[in-house]
Amino acid sequence: MGTRENRLGLLLLTPTLILMAGFVVFPVLYAGWLSLNQSDPFRQVTTFVGMANFQRLLQGEEFWDSLRVGLVFTAATVALQVVVGMAVALLLHQPFRGRGVARALALFPFIVPTIVAVLIWRWLLNDSYGIVNFLLKALGLIQAPIIWFGTPGMAMVSVVLVNVWQFFPFVVVTLLARLTTIPEEQYEAARIDGASAPQQFWFITLPHLKTILAVVILLRGIWMFQKFEVIYLLTRGGPLRSTQHLPILAYTELFVNFRMGQAAAVAVLGFLILAAASAVYLKMHRPVEAEL
Repeated sequence: MGTRENRLGLLLLTPTLILMAGFVVFPVLYAGWLSLNQSDPFRQVTTFVGMANFQRLLQGEEFWDSLRVGLVFTAATVALQVVVGMAVALLLHQPFRGRGVARALALFPFIVPTIVAVLIWRWLLNDSYGIVNFLLKALGLIQAPIIWFGTPGMAMVSVVLVNVWQFFPFVVVTLLARLTTIPEEQYEAARIDGASAPQQFWFITLPHLKTILAVVILLRGIWMFQKFEVIYLLTRGGPLRSTQHLPILAYTELFVNFRMGQAAAVAVLGFLILAAASAVYLKMHRPVEAEL
């Protein structure tokens, strides 16, 4: 009986396994194979070069600059998303009139299509007629318009802010779901003992959020490290490669320089970096992993 059930279960899983093999396993293996070759897309000639693509990348400055930009962008966006998302989640967890509407509005940035979000922010941050510069000048905070996307430092600040605005609702929804499961009796007992609001947050709320925060930070780190479309649509990796991270470098190598092998090598190195970072992170949070 058990054998028949196992066969039935395997049969039902077969379509999913086939899809995973076609859309996950095969692209990874194909990218690995491409990274060991140099392809000429015009003559359709492929030459095996071994580790030459990786050697060329690791010996050049562009790869390391792109990796540094990606790490800075990922760390800044994840940290701000967690801080802003937690603050908004704590606020929306409190009882007040219109809480349901406020919770729905908090999801707005996350459901806006990426191209629409980019167009909105390119208009808001325009140095000639953007409303952000207008408000800053009206408040006396700046004397001249800020060129948000035209200078290296401000370009990085701009792409970080846009990504935080668009993706912090993910953190809000995740943490809010966990907040609703914390027993209210714990807060009542803490208030009776004279605990202040910060003490209640530190000794009750934060320990309950520890597990889900570890997962959120891991997922957001992975997604932000390989985030492409928002940065590319805002700055195309400029100015002066100040916002060019590994995904944009891979795109440039493939569609601008027509070096398919090096583009695949960038993707493979990015995958290995993410895999190694995730393994170290999970090892550091092994008690949390056990709770899951």
